[in-house]
Amino acid sequence: MAAAAEEASLLAWLLGGAAAAPGGAELSAYLAELAALGLAALGREPARLAAERERVGAQTRRLAFEHYRAFIRSAECTGRAGRGFGGIERRLGSLLARLPALQEACRNFMRDAEEIACSRRMNSLTLNRHTEILEILEIPQLMDTCVRNGYYEEALELAAYVRRLERKHSAIPVIQGIVDEVRQSTQLMLNQLIQQLRTNIQLPACLRVIGYLRRMDVFTEAELRIKFLQARDAWLRSIQASIPDDDPYFHITKTIEACRVHLFDIITQYRAIFSDEEPLLPPDEQALNEGAIFHGWVLQKVSEFLQVLEGDLQRGVGGRLDSLLGQCMYFGLSFSRVGADFRGQLAPIFQRVTLSAFRKAVEEAVEKFQEEMNSYMLISAPAVLGSAVAAAVPTAQPGTLQPPMVLLDFPPLACFLNNLLVAFNDLRLCCPVALAQDVTSCLEDALGQVTKIILAFHRAEEAAFSGREQELFVQFCTAFLEDLLPYLNRCLQVLFPPAQIAQALGVPATQLQRFCSLGCVDVGAVREPLAFVLPARETDPASGEEPAQESASPAPGPPQHALAEEESPAEPAAMS
Repeated sequence: MAAAAEEASLLAWLLGGAAAAPGGAELSAYLAELAALGLAALGREPARLAAERERVGAQTRRLAFEHYRAFIRSAECTGRAGRGFGGIERRLGSLLARLPALQEACRNFMRDAEEIACSRRMNSLTLNRHTEILEILEIPQLMDTCVRNGYYEEALELAAYVRRLERKHSAIPVIQGIVDEVRQSTQLMLNQLIQQLRTNIQLPACLRVIGYLRRMDVFTEAELRIKFLQARDAWLRSIQASIPDDDPYFHITKTIEACRVHLFDIITQYRAIFSDEEPLLPPDEQALNEGAIFHGWVLQKVSEFLQVLEGDLQRGVGGRLDSLLGQCMYFGLSFSRVGADFRGQLAPIFQRVTLSAFRKAVEEAVEKFQEEMNSYMLISAPAVLGSAVAAAVPTAQPGTLQPPMVLLDFPPLACFLNNLLVAFNDLRLCCPVALAQDVTSCLEDALGQVTKIILAFHRAEEAAFSGREQELFVQFCTAFLEDLLPYLNRCLQVLFPPAQIAQALGVPATQLQRFCSLGCVDVGAVREPLAFVLPARETDPASGEEPAQESASPAPGPPQHALAEEESPAEPAAMS
C-alpha cells in the first residue's frame, strides 16, 4: 500500500508539478518522449540513462581536471563575494542605525539655517536702518545731557516721543530699557525744577518752571500749588535761618525786611501763575478748593512771623519799640495790597510786651524802694538840701511836667519817682490807649505795695521816733500823697490824654469820671491806710468838703512830655 501510494504521488508530480520545477520544459519534453516509446524501448531506457549518466560524469571529471584553476578561482571569488556581501550587510545595518540621528541632525541644520537666514535678514535690515536705530538708542544719553544742561524744552519733547514709542512697542525689551532710563532722567529733571523753586528765582523763571512741571503731567493742579508753596517756603525759611539771632532787635528788623520783601514776591508770583477765579473742574466735581491752599499758607506765614515777633520782643529790644511798631505797621500795610492785612493782630502783641516791660520796671522800682527804706533814716538835713536845690532849679517851661522838687528831701521817694519816670519814658515810645486801665491798675498795685512798705517802716521805727523824726515822717507821707501821687496822675494824663480815651470809648470827655480807673490813680484808696499818721485836713466851712485834689482836674490843653529830662516824642499812637 505504501509503495502504491508513493508511485501514485510520483506519477502525479511527473504529470502536473514537473512543469513548475526548474528545468521543467526539458522534463516535460522528456516525459512526452517517454510516453511515445514502446515497451521494449522503455525497458532499455534505464540502461541508456545509466550510460548517459556515466558519460556525463566522465566529461565532468575531465572538464574539472582540465579547468580546475577556473574552478578554484571561481570558488575563491565566490568566497570573497560572500565575505564582501557580509561586510556590506553589516555596514548597511550600521548605516540604517545611524539614519535617525542623521535625520534629526538634518532637521536641526535646517532650523539653524532658517534662523541664520532670518538673523541675516534682520542684520541686513538693521544695517539699512542703522541711523534711525542709533538715534533711538542714543535717546537716554541725549535726554540726560539735555536735563543736566538745562534744555528742558528739548527734554520734554524727547520724553513725549519715548512715551509714544512705549505705547507702540512696549513688548520690545530694548524699548522698555530706553523708557526706564528716560524715566530716571525725567525724575532728575523734576528734582532740578523743584530745586530751582527753592532759590531766589524771579517771576519769568517761575512761569517757565511751572510750565515745564505742568507739561510733565506729574502733579495735579492742587499738588502743583502745594509743591510751589513748599519750595518757595523752604527758600524763605533758609533766608530767615541765615539771620543772626544774637541781637533780638537786629534779628526782628532783618526778619521784617526779609518777610516783607520776599514773602510779598512769593505771593505775587503765586497769583501770577495760579488763578483762583476759574475752577479747574465743574462745580459738581470739584473736590478741593485750590484757593484755600494759598490762603492757609499765607495765614501760616503770618502766624509764624507774629510768633517770631513776640518772641524777640519778649527777649527785649531796648527802647526801640516805636521803630519796630512802625516797621511792622508798614509791613502789614504792604500786605493789604494782596488781601493779607494783619495790622490788627499786631496791637495785642505790642500791648502785651509793653505792659510786661512796664510791669517789670514798676516791680523793680518797688524793690529798689524797699531796699532804700530798709536803710533809710529820718534826718533833718535833706530839708536844707531840698530847699537849696529848689532855689537852684530854673523855672519850668509852660506846658511841661516838672517833677516836685520837694521829693529831693526824701531820697526813697525821689529814687522811686525816677524809676517810675524811666518806666514812663519807655512806655511812651509805644503807648496804646488800650493800656490805660492796665497801666493804672499796675501803678495802683505798686503804690499799694509802697504804702505797705511805709507802714512797715512806721511800725518798726515808731517806738524810737523823736518829735522831729515824727514830724519828718509826716512830711514824708505828705510828700508821697500830696506831691508824688498828683504828679503821677498828671503823667498818666500826658500818656493817655482824656480826649483820646473818650474818643476810644465813644463817650464825651465830661463823662470820663464814671470810669475812675482809666488814666487816673485812685488817691483816696492809697491815702486811706496812711490816714492815721497824717494831720486832720481842714474843710471848707461853707461847703463842708475837702479841697479838690490836684489830680481831679486834667491839665489844660495837651501837655508836653518832660519826664526825666528827655525829648518829647510824637503823640502816643492809639491802638485798638
